[in-house]
Amino acid sequence: MFDSKTLIDLEERLGAHNYHPLDVVCSHAEGVWIYDVEGNRYLDCLSAYSAVNQGHSHPRIVQALVEQAGRLAITSRAFRNDRLPLFYKDLLDLIGYERVLPMNTGVEAVETAIKVVRKWAYKIKGVPRDRAEIIVAEGNFHGRTTTVVSFSTEPQYRDDFGPFAPGFVIVPFGDADAVAEAVTPNTAAVLIEPIQGEAGVVVPPEGYLRDIRQLCDEHKILFVADEIQTGLGRTGKLMACDHEDVRPDMLILGKALGGGVYPVSAVVASDKVLGVLGPGEHGSTFGGNPLAAAVAQAALRVIVEEKLVDNSANMGQYFREHLEEINSPHIDHIRGKGLLIGVVLKPDAGGARRFCEALQQRGILTKETHEHVIRFAPPLIIDQATIDWAIPIVREVLLTP
Repeated sequence: MFDSKTLIDLEERLGAHNYHPLDVVCSHAEGVWIYDVEGNRYLDCLSAYSAVNQGHSHPRIVQALVEQAGRLAITSRAFRNDRLPLFYKDLLDLIGYERVLPMNTGVEAVETAIKVVRKWAYKIKGVPRDRAEIIVAEGNFHGRTTTVVSFSTEPQYRDDFGPFAPGFVIVPFGDADAVAEAVTPNTAAVLIEPIQGEAGVVVPPEGYLRDIRQLCDEHKILFVADEIQTGLGRTGKLMACDHEDVRPDMLILGKALGGGVYPVSAVVASDKVLGVLGPGEHGSTFGGNPLAAAVAQAALRVIVEEKLVDNSANMGQYFREHLEEINSPHIDHIRGKGLLIGVVLKPDAGGARRFCEALQQRGILTKETHEHVIRFAPPLIIDQATIDWAIPIVREVLLTP
C-alpha cells in the first residue's frame, strides 16, 4: 500500500497541474465521511461540488449500479434500452416537465441547452439565422468547454483559450433591470444559475428570478436555469428556482443526478422546446445509456424517499445559524440557502485557503472559492449530531489569528 506522500509525489510528477487540491489522499468513503490512505477520517463538506447529495456509496445507488452493470451497461442510442424510458418517467413525474434529453456531464448538458435554444430561436421565434443571443450573468460558472468559457468573466477560465464564440451578452448577476436593457429582437434566452456556487455562493435579491420569468414571457425568450449544482435538494428546495415559485422553460441538471457514482446529466423542457431537435441533430455515445438511467432512477428515489430536500432545509438552517454565532474577526458575512453555505472572509483574513488547510488537519474537508470564501456543502444526509461535532472545530479554526 502506498502512503499519501508517495501518491502525491507520483500525481505531481505524472499528471497535468490543472488542479490545486488539498493534500489529502482519499481512499474510501461512506455517508458523510471520507477516509484517507492512512485511515484518517474527514467530514466531507464539499460533496464533490454537490455530486454527492445522497452521501458517499449510498447502498441503494451502488446496488443499482452493480446490478445494471451486470445486465447491460451501454448500447449507445443506436438502439433502445429498457431503463431509459423509466428514468424519463421518474424524472418528469418528479419535476413536472414534458421531455428529457440525457447527457453525461454538466457542461455537456449546458452545451446541449445552448444548441436547443439557438435552434428554437431560428425555428420558432424567427430570429435571423446565426444571430441568436443568449443573456448570461457576470460571475457565472457553466463549465469548461471553449463555448462556455467564451462567456465566463473569470480570467483564469478564459486566458489563452480563445478565440471565443460569439452570441452571448453578459450582464451583472442579480440585476433584472440589466437583463431587461440587454434584450434585443435577437435575444433567444436568459441562462443563469439561481445561486452562483463557484462565484462564492452568491444569492441574488429576492424577486430576481420572478422578474426574469416575467421578462422572458413578455419578450418570447426562454428562461434557462442551470441547476446542475443547486438542484435536487442542495438549497433546501427540490430546485433553487422553487424558492421563488418560478418555473423555467428549461432546466439543466447534473451532479447529484448520478448519485455520486456515475456521471449523468439532462436537459429538461417542454415538448415545444425540445421538439425542435430531429434525429441526428444532437447526440452522445454514452448519454442515456442503461447504466446511467438505472443509477439516476435510484438517485432520484433516494432524494424523495429519504426526504433529503427537507433535511437540507432543516440542517442547512441549523448549520448556518451556528456558523453565524462564531464571532470571528475574519468573517465578513455568511450567505447561502439550505446546505449550500458560503463563509465570506474579510480581505485582510489572509485568504480562505489557509483556513481550509487548517480544517483538513482537524478532520473537515472543504474548499476555498474565489480566494475569500469557504464553502460548506456537506451531503444532504448530514444530521444534527454531526454538525454539532463540526461546529467547535470550525469555530476554533476561524478564531485563529
